[in-house]
Amino acid sequence: MPDSYIIEVDSQTAGIVVRSQGGYCFFASSHRFNRLEGQLFRNAREAERAARRLLNGDVKEAA
Repeated sequence: MPDSYIIEVDSQTAGIVVRSQGGYCFFASSHRFNRLEGQLFRNAREAERAARRLLNGDVKEAA
């Protein structure tokens, strides 16, 4: 399994997730995704879903 993934939403790079103890830590590459900065996700797919919800305006659901 890779140790990091690039997270893209609608052709925009949201950030990367890096494997750490307990999951994958999100690092935003755009201010639009800063709300996810430092959050821990179980896997890259979960981080991608959160970024997609954030981009679509579902702020409460993203966090």
